Amino acid sequence: MSHLNGSANGHPPTLTAGHTFTTLTPHPPETPDIPFPTGPDLDPGGFGPAGPVPGRRIRLTPASSVRIRAVHWLWDERVPAGALTVIPGREGIGKSLTLIWLTARLTRGELPGIHYGTPRPVIYAATEDSWAQTIAPRLLAAGADMERVFQVEVERPGGLDQLTLPRDCDELAQVIAEMGVVLLAADPLLSLISSTINTHQDRDLRTALEPLVRLADQTGCAVVGLAHFNKSASSDALNLITGSRAFSAVARAVLAIARDPQADDGSCVLSQAKNNLGRLDVPSLRYVVRTAEVPTDDENAPAMVGVLDFTGESDRSVDDILAENASDPGDRAERDEAAAWLSAYLSDQPNQESTATEVFKEGSAAGFSKDQLKRAKTKARVASRKSDFGGGWVWALHTPGPAKGAKGAKGAPF
Repeated sequence: MSHLNGSANGHPPTLTAGHTFTTLTPHPPETPDIPFPTGPDLDPGGFGPAGPVPGRRIRLTPASSVRIRAVHWLWDERVPAGALTVIPGREGIGKSLTLIWLTARLTRGELPGIHYGTPRPVIYAATEDSWAQTIAPRLLAAGADMERVFQVEVERPGGLDQLTLPRDCDELAQVIAEMGVVLLAADPLLSLISSTINTHQDRDLRTALEPLVRLADQTGCAVVGLAHFNKSASSDALNLITGSRAFSAVARAVLAIARDPQADDGSCVLSQAKNNLGRLDVPSLRYVVRTAEVPTDDENAPAMVGVLDFTGESDRSVDDILAENASDPGDRAERDEAAAWLSAYLSDQPNQESTATEVFKEGSAAGFSKDQLKRAKTKARVASRKSDFGGGWVWALHTPGPAKGAKGAKGAPF
C-alpha cells in the first residue's frame, strides 16, 4: 500500500505522518502510450514552443495560502473599492455629472461607504471637456473640496501629455499610494487608452484594462470610468457599451444610466447592471439635472453648469426603459392598453391609490402581466411610494410632488 492514503479506493491521496511529497513514489495507473504532438513549432518533448523562454517560469500557489479579504465599498453596495466600475449611457444624460457628484461627495466625506466621514483625495482624468470652463465649475457647483481634486497630466520633454493606459499605470499607482487617493475618475475611460490598442478587439483591450485592474487591486483605489452606449436597440445595458465586450467583462460593477422618456420632469434613472462583488438588486435611483451659476474671473460672465440632484429610489429600472425603447409597435400598443386600464382602476380606488400587490392581482385578472403594468406606470401618470406602514409599494395617480417612479429623497441610500 502506498503512503498516498486513499489511492487504492479512488479518493484523493493524503500524506501519512512523517512523509512529504518528495519522499513518495506513487505508481501511476496503467494507461496506453499517447504520443505527444510534434511539429515545426513544438518541442518533441512537450506542448510549448521549442526551447525555454528566458525569464519565464511556472509558479504555483496553493489556495490555502491565499489571504481572504472582505469586499469594501466606495459607495455602499454600488461601487467597490479597489476595482473597476463602468458607468455607461447615451450622450447628454448626466454621466459626467454623476462622476462629478461622486467626486464631490468623497472630497467632503459624505459618500456612504468606507470613507464616510473622512474627506479623501480624488484624481479626475478628463479629456473631452475643458477644465477651466466645464470641469472646475461643475465641481464647484457640486460642492467639491477643490483642494482634494487633482487634474492629472504626464510630463515629458517639451510639454505635457494626457494620461495613457497601460503605459502610465506603474507611475500612477505610485502616486495614488503616496497621496492616499481613493478614486480615479476617468471621463471617459476610452480616451485614456493608448491609440495603439484596438478597443473593439477583446484581446487588445484587455492589455490596457487588466493592468488598470491590478493597479486598483493593489492600491485599494476605485477606478470609475464613463462609457457611451452604441446606437443599437438592445434591452441589455452591457451589450450597448461601445467597443469590445471587455469593458463590461473586466469591470466588477456597471452602473447604467438612461433617460426616462415618459417622465414629465426629464429625469434619468441609474441602475446596477452588474455587480460581481455584491447585490444586483440594489434599488435604482432617479435624478434630475438643474442649472447652477458659478462665478468666474469675469464678474459679468458667470459660468452656467449642470448639477445632479437625486430625487430618490425608483421602482422603474434602466432595463425597463431600454426594453421599452427596443420594443416593437405591438408592444407599445399593449402598454397603452395597460396604461388605460391602470388609470381607470386607480381612479375608482379610495384616494386614487392601491397597493402594488392589489394592482398586480387585479391587472392579472384583466389580462395584463406584472411587467406590462410596470411599463405602463409612467404613461398612466402613476407615482409610487413606500407604504407608511411597511406594507410595500403603493401606486397612486400622479399629483404634484416628487418625480414619478421615485420616493422621497429622504429615504434614498446616499
